[in-house]
This record gives sequence, C-alpha cells and structure tokens, in this order.
Amino acid sequence: MPSTLTWIDYDPAARERTLRILALFQERDSREELGLGAIRDSFADRLFPGTSTIQTRLRYMFFVPWIYRGLERKRVLPPVFAIKARQMETVLIDPLLESSDHAGVFGKVAGKSVKRLPSSVYWNGLGVWGIRQRECSQDEYQSHVDKLYKRIEISAGGGEEENGFSEASIWHPRLPEPPSNFSDKTKNLSFTLEYEEASFLLDRFLESHKESLLTHLAQKCEPVDCEFPWEHPDRDSFSAVQKDLLDYAEFFSVIMHGAAFLYNLMLAELSDRRELKDKHRGNLDKWKVDLQNCQHIGLPLGGLWELTSGQGHTITSQAMNFVSAWCRRVLETQGNVADDRESRELVYNRERRLKSVRSRFVNERVLDQWRGNSGVRQMEYRWGNVKTLLSDLHAGLNGGNGAKP
Repeated sequence: MPSTLTWIDYDPAARERTLRILALFQERDSREELGLGAIRDSFADRLFPGTSTIQTRLRYMFFVPWIYRGLERKRVLPPVFAIKARQMETVLIDPLLESSDHAGVFGKVAGKSVKRLPSSVYWNGLGVWGIRQRECSQDEYQSHVDKLYKRIEISAGGGEEENGFSEASIWHPRLPEPPSNFSDKTKNLSFTLEYEEASFLLDRFLESHKESLLTHLAQKCEPVDCEFPWEHPDRDSFSAVQKDLLDYAEFFSVIMHGAAFLYNLMLAELSDRRELKDKHRGNLDKWKVDLQNCQHIGLPLGGLWELTSGQGHTITSQAMNFVSAWCRRVLETQGNVADDRESRELVYNRERRLKSVRSRFVNERVLDQWRGNSGVRQMEYRWGNVKTLLSDLHAGLNGGNGAKP
C-alpha cells in the first residue's frame, strides 16, 4: 500500500509545511537513505534561510511576484489566474535561454511542458525573506485571489490602491517594479539583477534574518568557490553563533558520511558486486582520513540537538538514537566500521525500520533497482546553490544593469 500525506485544508500553515515536504522528495540533496534529512535541513534553514537545493538563480525571486502582481492589477479571477500565471512563467524560458548567461533556466530541457515551475520552488523563500508578507500556500493564493481583491478595495476605501499597493496586498510595498520589457511578450530578459533589486534583497535579509550566515555573507563577503561552507576563507569574520553552527554542521556531515558508505558497502556485498564492494571500501578508507582531519568530531551531542530543534523539521527520537549510537561507535572504533558487527547492525536496523518491506536488505526487487551509490553525496547544506545566489546578488550590487555609481 503506497504511503500518503494528508493535511487539514483549513490550516494554511500545515498545508504549506506538507507541500514543502513533498517538494523535498524532488530535491537531489534529499536523497539520503538513513532518515537524516530533518537534521540536515534544520542546519540548512538556520545557516541559509529561505533557500533550497532546487533554486537556481536569484532573480526568480522577482520574476514570480512580478507575474502575480501584474495579474492582480488586472484583477484576473480564479481559475484563470493560475492558467495565466503558468503561461507567463513559461514565456520566460526562451528569452532567458537566449541571454548570454542562461545557466539555471527552468524549462531548459522540457520547454513549456516543464512540470516544476519557478513559483512553486521559490514560494517558500519569498515568504521567509518577507517578499511575500502573508502566510498562505501557492494553491490557496491562486484559488482565492478574488478575496484578496476585495480586501484591497476595502483597504483603499473603495478606490484604486495607490501605486498598486495596499495594506491588504501580500507583496512587500517596496518590491521594485519590473523592467519595461517584462510582460507576456517578454524579450531580452536576463538573470542580471538591477542595483535596486539587489539592494532590496539585501534589505530583506537584514530585516528577516539579520543573524544568519546567509546575511553575513551577502553583506560582508566576496563570492568564493569552496566546497563546503566551513571552508570559507572569511570564517574568522563570522559570529560566534555562526561558527558554532558550522562546527556542528561539519561534525554531522563528516561523521554521518561514513554511515552512507557502509550502507552501500553492505548492499554491494548482498548483491555480490565486487567492483562496488571495492569502491565503497575505498570510500570508507578515505572517509577515515576525513574523520581524523575533522577538528570537531568530539563535540558533545547535546549541542547538536539544541542547534537543530525548533526549525520546522521533525527530528524523531529514533533518528536521534541512531545518530548517537553511530557517533559513539565511530569514536570507539576510530572509524574502522567496514567490518564492525555493531556498526553494521546499526545501519541495517535503521534502514529496516525506515523502509519496512521496501528495505533493500530484504526486498530483492528493490535491491535490483539499486544503482550502487545511494545517498553518498556528503551533506553541504545547500551550499552549492547558495554560492550561485550570492554571486548573483554580489554582481547586482557591484556591476549589474543600473549599478550604483
């Protein structure tokens, strides 16, 4: 019987959380096999709030509200509103692909038949950064935008709202206007942020998440190309809280990476694939070196739970017990887990509890579908995407169209 997720329709907050969970299943970094995603995402939300691993370019944070606000001003009603919004989002594809910098275009391969639209990917971030100022799901907004129009009319005293804004609008009142070429016949569009747009985003960071590492990097650091956020060359300038988060994020990323390698080694043995067995034993040998080089392996686990709790992700007691037992065993064996019976039992039991009859350890059909490298990408907390977003912001602040003289 397939698993399902349900929510109470009259609870917008619960609905939005559920949609976010469903979206996570489509994110490449969410494909980890031992149920550690809630801990990973709690770190990521504290370090880089409003981001996700499927956000590609920062200017989509303007494209989406520009489309929706334009439809609002025309008083387009549901269900036509959602149809028009989709059409306008897909119209962006061709002009963006024609620009000199087209990396990260939604619909680059699928074209106008693209299933995942930018609006669904950026909707949560628009709220987290305060660009969208009302708590509602995207579907709820599109389906009931006519009620928004009534509130706007009441707020404006029955007349047109000044400059298209009112206290009833869901968009920030200082949202920059779109360029003149932004319409249902958009041409010559690019990802380059205008200075006004970049400044607006920086203000949103400062107002909504002033103490986050994302805001610090946006405000004070040049773009860099390091593999993990804890390798940032300006780390000495980070606050004590930011450094503490990174210390624990590195600790968790490094020590749990070995569990993923051991899981794959056990599957390679079970399926009798010699090449993969050698590969994952080699991965575990390299991991032991990373373990020895990590300065934070001895951090107390209590701090891990303090830092990751209350971030909107449910960290179960079973997950905490598994992480605690794994960390203890890694320290006891000094990373020699490849043939350690207790380490193998931890991984085996964890995957069995999570997947039940779908466990690769007991379901031959599911094992046959295993490609040999499940969840072996080391956790980097969306850093790869964040680097691109920060580069876009930096370019807008320092050299984009209409840059500050």
